[in-house]
Amino acid sequence: MTQIGGVSENGVAVPALPEFTAAGEGYVEADGFRIRYRAAGQGEPLVIFHGGGGMKIYRSHQLLAQQNRVILFEVPGFGASPVNQQSQSMRELALTMANAVTALGINDFNLMANSFGGKLALWLAVQQPERIRSLVLVAPAAIRSERSQPPRSLSQEELMTRLYAHPEFQEAQTPVDPSIRAKQGELVGRLMGPARDQELEDLMAGLNVPVLVLIGTKDQIVSPDMGRIYCKILPNCNFILVYDAAHEADADRPEAFASLAGDFLQRQQGFLVNDKTGQIHP
Repeated sequence: MTQIGGVSENGVAVPALPEFTAAGEGYVEADGFRIRYRAAGQGEPLVIFHGGGGMKIYRSHQLLAQQNRVILFEVPGFGASPVNQQSQSMRELALTMANAVTALGINDFNLMANSFGGKLALWLAVQQPERIRSLVLVAPAAIRSERSQPPRSLSQEELMTRLYAHPEFQEAQTPVDPSIRAKQGELVGRLMGPARDQELEDLMAGLNVPVLVLIGTKDQIVSPDMGRIYCKILPNCNFILVYDAAHEADADRPEAFASLAGDFLQRQQGFLVNDKTGQIHP
C-alpha cells in the first residue's frame, strides 16, 4: 500500500492517504464468476458496491481507508468482466456478492453502496443481516420517483452534469467504451426493477441494523425527498443531506462525506453528536 503525504501552506504536515495501487487489486471466485476488487487501508472491513456506471475510486475512499480496510468490488457484468446473463434478480446477485466477500475471509463487515449498488446492498442486508455491522447508502436507487430518468439513457456529457455538481473539479475520466456502457446498461435495466419494490420494502421494515442514507441537495437522479421514505421504512435509519453535491456526493464533497460516513462507521447511533464538543455534526 503506497501512501503520499505532504505539507500544507502553513507548514502543517498533511497525513498520507492510502492509495489503491495494483498491489491491492485481486480477484475472487464466487458462483462461477471471477470478481475483481480493489483494496487499501487497514482496520475494520468496509465493503463498497458501485453504482450503475461501474467502479470508481474517489478521494473519499482514500480518506475512509485511513481508518478502515476499504474493499471496492466490481459487480459481475461491469468493466472488463464478461456479459452477465446468469444473475436473474437483484436478490440473486446480492447473494453472489455476499459470497465474494466470504471468499476474502470476511464474515461481518460495514457495507457502503451507491445508487444501483444501494439496492444491491439492501438485498444483501435483508438476506444476511447478521453479517452487516452498519450500512451507508449514497443516493440509493431502491426507492425512486416514478418521474426519474434512468442515467443509462443520457449522453456522456449529460451524465457528467447529472452525476457531479461540479464536474470541472473531477479528475479527467477516460470515456467508457460504448460496448461496456451498453453491457452495463443492459444489466442494470434488466435487474433494477420498479421504482418501488414492495417485497424489498417489506423486508427492509425488519432490518434492524444501523443505516445512514446520504443524498446530495443537487441530485437530479435520486430526489433528496426519497431519503425520508427510507427513514419511514427502516427502523434504525439516519438521513443526511450533503449540500452542494449531486448524485455522486462522495466525489463532490469528499472531505465532508468521509467525515460523516467515517464518524457513523465508528459510532453509529452516536455519530450526530460530536463526542468532544457536544455540538451537532457540521
